Amino acid sequence: MRAGRSRLEPADVALPAGVGSRRVKGLRREEVAVLAGVSADYYIRLEQGRETNPSPQVVAALAHALRLAPDARDHLFRLAGTTPRLRADALRDQVHPDLLRLLDAFPSAAAYVLGPALDVLAGNALARALLSPFGGESSMPRILFTHPRADEVFPERPLVAGAAVHALRLNAARFTDAPEIDDLITELHDGSAEFRSLWADQNVKALTRARKVFVHPQAGRIELTYQSFDVRDARGQELLVGSALPSSPSEEALTCLASMAAPDRPH
Repeated sequence: MRAGRSRLEPADVALPAGVGSRRVKGLRREEVAVLAGVSADYYIRLEQGRETNPSPQVVAALAHALRLAPDARDHLFRLAGTTPRLRADALRDQVHPDLLRLLDAFPSAAAYVLGPALDVLAGNALARALLSPFGGESSMPRILFTHPRADEVFPERPLVAGAAVHALRLNAARFTDAPEIDDLITELHDGSAEFRSLWADQNVKALTRARKVFVHPQAGRIELTYQSFDVRDARGQELLVGSALPSSPSEEALTCLASMAAPDRPH
């Protein structure tokens, strides 16, 4: 809540700026309380964690007052305990054979399955070739924040890294029984100042449609549009499929990369 109001200015919510300078960035607590239709004292208790049982109606009013996007709104509901927390599948690190076969049904796209901690659980030949510069590292957050070749392969790495942190924070609230998420957060928080800064922003957003740019050492520059799909029978897993525009240089580079990719799936 504190992070949410810090991102808003009075003009964003049709409030007068008032007289004099503001000591802190963003909206005042009293202003958010007015927008949400609650008392300032109650809002302060909520933000400070001294009030722990807000009604769903109050949470909805706060989400509206803070202009939260859908993912952030759902995140606020989970933090308030007004929606059931999800449990990741007990076999969340195992990809069903049917899904493995589906990955290979995308011969001209990079398709892979992510776990709750955004680790690559499986990928088709093209996805493995695309990520081959990172050796055997399967954790996308580790790649983005700690791998020495991350900036070389991802020319827009800060954007991709920010999206990964937002998705990781969302999953940390969604899947409280996934200790690998907490372990990864602790590791990166201790080892990366960039991760600490992004984590402190409190932003949450699921992986949805996104554009990613790769510079592969053999195939060159490849621009892909990714679409994400939840794996319904393995809660916590996501299928990501990245494709290039038809007849584009990226499609040609992807075809070149596919010709170099090993056809067999490693065991």
